Amino acid sequence: MILPHSPLRLKIDGDALVSNWRWLARMSGSAACGAAVKADGYGIGARETLLRLAGAGCRDFFVATWAEAEHLMPLPGEVSLSVLHGLAEEDVEHAAGSRPRPVLNTPLQVQRWRGVGQGRPCDVMIDTGMNRLGLSAADVAAGLLDGLAIDTLMSHLASADEDVASNALQRGALMALAAKVPARRLSLANSAGICLGQDYSFGLTRPGLALYGGIPRREAQGNIRQVVRPEAQIVQRRTVRAGESVGYNATFTAEREMEIAILNLGYADGYLRSFSRTGRARIGESFAPVVGRVSMDLTAICVDGAPDLEEGDWVELDYDLPAASAQSGLSQYELLTSLGRRYRREWV
Repeated sequence: MILPHSPLRLKIDGDALVSNWRWLARMSGSAACGAAVKADGYGIGARETLLRLAGAGCRDFFVATWAEAEHLMPLPGEVSLSVLHGLAEEDVEHAAGSRPRPVLNTPLQVQRWRGVGQGRPCDVMIDTGMNRLGLSAADVAAGLLDGLAIDTLMSHLASADEDVASNALQRGALMALAAKVPARRLSLANSAGICLGQDYSFGLTRPGLALYGGIPRREAQGNIRQVVRPEAQIVQRRTVRAGESVGYNATFTAEREMEIAILNLGYADGYLRSFSRTGRARIGESFAPVVGRVSMDLTAICVDGAPDLEEGDWVELDYDLPAASAQSGLSQYELLTSLGRRYRREWV
């Protein structure tokens, strides 16, 4: 059976992904370096990401939910998988017979795990100041965790991408609790936390964004490679005369005659309206700016400098994450995870 043609594709650089993980692993020092593959591997494909990083030596992976974990079964070799959102009542039966570990965040989750875990290892999240997920220091002091087989005691930095005092305060808070909890190892650093230095690495680091080409802090510049390159086919090439407008609400009016290409791409594909008149495509060594408003399925670019481009040709969008973030006002995380399902994902 011949599959329908897709006019959108993501070129995913597997070598760059592995290179990024290896740099983060070196920066982690003696700590193990894991990988967050939640949100379908930040949009590039969790299963393929896990297999490639496991092949490079990564052994610790993280997803948000048990449904995400199930999509990664069976796990290869000695790989471990942790479910960051813990154990809802609806998850109990599944988790009881499943290989991944829950990350326990609340007293009720601890109670549930005691009922079904049968002495199996779990992970525990401690809130050290982010006020998002995690048990409190008072919970620990009250003996809530006594008797649990805890693999990793972890917390999460709220502002690791900034040089602020709270980073050291959170680190100190985790260290203070570590003496009271017999966990096999501690974990605090995400991608930005790794860049803060090995004082934050402890026994395990948990990078996410930087694996996929994001630059969490200046220390990563020049070391993290771009992983994702969206490409779209040209639906039509046309001439716009001086004084004519392009797209909805005539937000762009040509000051001169110009050539535009209409791309099979729009906000339904994660190329959001915030790229209107700010985004750009790569044409060889130059760039073709977006003109007019990005619509649901179509985007116009100026191709005056590309006389050979025609209907059916492929065009790469400028999706270097820091640059695209500056163009759109979106975070690097949003840029990755909003890429839609209409793209054909091609690992290169």
